Amino acid sequence: MNRAKITGIGFHVPERVVTNQDLEKIMNTSDEWIKERSGITERHWIEEESNASILAIEAAKNAMVDAGITASDVDLVICATLTSDYFFPGISNQLQHALGMRKIGAFDIKAACSAFVYALSIGDQFIRTDQYKTILVVGAEVQSTALDLSDEGRNISVLFADGAG
Repeated sequence: MNRAKITGIGFHVPERVVTNQDLEKIMNTSDEWIKERSGITERHWIEEESNASILAIEAAKNAMVDAGITASDVDLVICATLTSDYFFPGISNQLQHALGMRKIGAFDIKAACSAFVYALSIGDQFIRTDQYKTILVVGAEVQSTALDLSDEGRNISVLFADGAG
C-alpha cells in the first residue's frame, strides 16, 4: 500500500501587518486585552486588490519549490477554504489555471476550521488507493474582509488574519 507524505511546504501572507495598536484606533480594545486573551500581537490582512486565490497561488508555488516538483508533476489539486473569491469557480480551479495544470482534477473543501484536515485526509486516501501520486493541498483564507470591526465585534475580529499554506 502506498503511503502519503508531505514532501514540501509553502506559505504566503499579505504584506500588510495590522498590530494590536492599529486595532486600538478603530475599536474599544487594547494591546494588553488582546495579548492576555489570545497571545496575538499582530496579524496580516490583505490589501483591497488582493484575494484568497492570489495568496493560494503564491503558497502553492512555494510548496512546489520546497518539494522539488513542477506543476506537471501534480495529479490533483485540493484547496481548503471558506473564503473563495467567487461562488464559482473555486480556488482550486483558479490554482489549476494559474499554474498551467489543465488536465487534472481540482476541487475545494469548505468546512471552516477543519477544512485543511479534511483536505489532507482525502488526499491521503487518494494516494493510499493508488488513484493519484502527487497531490497539491492548499489552505487559503481571507477573513479580514468579513470582520466586524466595531466594539461589538472585537472578541472575534482581533483573532483572524489572512494567509495561505
